Amino acid sequence: MDLHAWITQQVDAAEKRARACDATDWRHVFDGIIVDRDTDGWQSAPDNARIASVAYERIYWSTSPAHSPHADHIVSNDPDTVLRRCEADRRILARHRLDPDVTYEPACKGCRTYGDQDMSWTDNLNDCPELLDLAHAHGLTDRILAGLDRPQPPEQPKREPHPDGILGMLRDAFDHALTAPITTSDVPEALRGPRWKP
Repeated sequence: MDLHAWITQQVDAAEKRARACDATDWRHVFDGIIVDRDTDGWQSAPDNARIASVAYERIYWSTSPAHSPHADHIVSNDPDTVLRRCEADRRILARHRLDPDVTYEPACKGCRTYGDQDMSWTDNLNDCPELLDLAHAHGLTDRILAGLDRPQPPEQPKREPHPDGILGMLRDAFDHALTAPITTSDVPEALRGPRWKP
């Protein structure tokens, strides 16, 4: 499994966890009050309690002290927010992937190129700075990175050699050029002159 596949696995897991949650009406309930699931009544929470309680098919968070940054953070990372982040991660993964046009190295398609030959800036997909930053957000460590496979260049279809060698290839190309019919039927109407013949 390379870096791209590892990130995809982490995004899939985060999305699965978020989809398992009730994604509606997450809010920070004021301090000291929670919903008692057994009696459907209100009761006081103990001092300095951090309690998550599910009632009426909605998720409520209550923490001490009131307006705690912990609760605000939890509410701001509700399932809908996580799903949007997963979608953004997938867009980055779609751009930064193995470049099938580069046959000599496993280059990143999303990274920039340089030079008049459009050489790939990132020679190996596991070295892509965008993917490394994305992986860091999903908990990538140096140990995990060291254990990942290094991508290989895309395999190219094998061509059978011409039975007559290079001279046979040249002969066939020359024969094709001399015998291939020249047609003008696909010329657009706007480019046809008054003496045009199909």
